[in-house]
Amino acid sequence: MALVQMKPGSTDPTAVGRTVADVMETAGPQVCNDMTVEVALSVMASARTRHLLVCDDSGLCIGLVTHTRLAAVRESSAYSDRVQLRDILGDRGPFTSPVTTMAEAGHMMRHSDVDALPVVDEHGSALGVLALAR
Repeated sequence: MALVQMKPGSTDPTAVGRTVADVMETAGPQVCNDMTVEVALSVMASARTRHLLVCDDSGLCIGLVTHTRLAAVRESSAYSDRVQLRDILGDRGPFTSPVTTMAEAGHMMRHSDVDALPVVDEHGSALGVLALAR
């Protein structure tokens, strides 16, 4: 899994003109939005990943869930074992395109306060994930 290190205000000359497609990870595990939180956590553990791409019934990417988010949902007082991913996703997005520049993607990630973005094609199909290094 190749992660990208992005620093605000970076002047790295190798980053100039780079696009999301140059540095994104492969899509990895994709799950349906009717999956429960418990099953999603099990899939993450099995796949040894910190996030899952969530798709709708048509197979289109509708978001991304992180281990941190799922753990917080599981620890909440309103949690039950019937909570599905569609119940916690909220609004669709944010997403990025493979042709987005790294500068634009970095700005979007900072503005949205996320450390991973699904990369989708013009039809909404998942192509990969842009993730910050930890």
